[in-house]
Amino acid sequence: MAPAPREHLLDVIDTLANRHLQGKVRAVRLAIIALLSGGHILLEDIPGLGKTTLALALARVLGLSFGRVQCTSDLLPSDITGLSIYRREDHRFEFLPGPIFHNLVLVDEINRAMPKTQSALLEAMEERRVTVEGVTHPLPEPFLVIATQNPVEQIGTFSLPESQLDRFSLCTGIGYPPPAVEKAIIRGGSVREQIGQIPPLLSQAQILAARAALREVHLGEKVTDYIHALAEASRAHPAILTGVSTRGAITLAETARAAAYLAGRGFVAPEDVRQVAVAALAHRLILRPEHDGRRKEDVLRLLLKDLPVPRD
Repeated sequence: MAPAPREHLLDVIDTLANRHLQGKVRAVRLAIIALLSGGHILLEDIPGLGKTTLALALARVLGLSFGRVQCTSDLLPSDITGLSIYRREDHRFEFLPGPIFHNLVLVDEINRAMPKTQSALLEAMEERRVTVEGVTHPLPEPFLVIATQNPVEQIGTFSLPESQLDRFSLCTGIGYPPPAVEKAIIRGGSVREQIGQIPPLLSQAQILAARAALREVHLGEKVTDYIHALAEASRAHPAILTGVSTRGAITLAETARAAAYLAGRGFVAPEDVRQVAVAALAHRLILRPEHDGRRKEDVLRLLLKDLPVPRD
């Protein structure tokens, strides 16, 4: 099949955000940006706002295989990665792959899993492979993890360590839909059955072709300086204990490339950086104890406001 033009991806966003997942255009767009840039996304919001529905709809419309992990305190790493069983009739071990071996994997309520189980995702998310009993198994491409967590609930949850958070390219909430949209949702009820009827709009080959096109999106010296200045500003801010790492700056550049691609530009503009900066960087910040009550997103927005925007 021919490589997917940008318009096909915009059709995906329009189909989901305006027909099936109304009021979730930002979350849908950021999920597509995470997919294109080869990253993963963490959806952090209260239950009942459509995080799981969004993941199901994305897998359907993108034609991707779908796996789901419902995290609980007794979830084991092998429940995610899979395990080997002994076949007595053949006198050999056979590997049974877990749900991680899908193109799009929903890790629901990730902060309910024990830290040891959370760590089972690290290799998969970073290296695109899983090692079980000394044998390494590659994961399919494209590969996208969409994880959800409830930021309010504390009982029975385990905070994600910084190393785990750093594996997520983007972190965002969904928020409540506009009143008119929410009333329509209340009248119409659940859209899960509708989502099951959505035809795939792209193939896996087209998604990989779109990813390859991102390499042609130019990142100029001025925008590179802008990204670096933002990272340095986060490291010097009095409210921030640990600022943006080099990996975080690279992720910002890659997601900005994806934003520029969706906008139809062959180069990254400052507005592309600003569009994804909060979602790409805020969750990586560690605030000083005396500022622990502040929202990281607000601190990062202040950094963006104070940082001079480069001009052509």
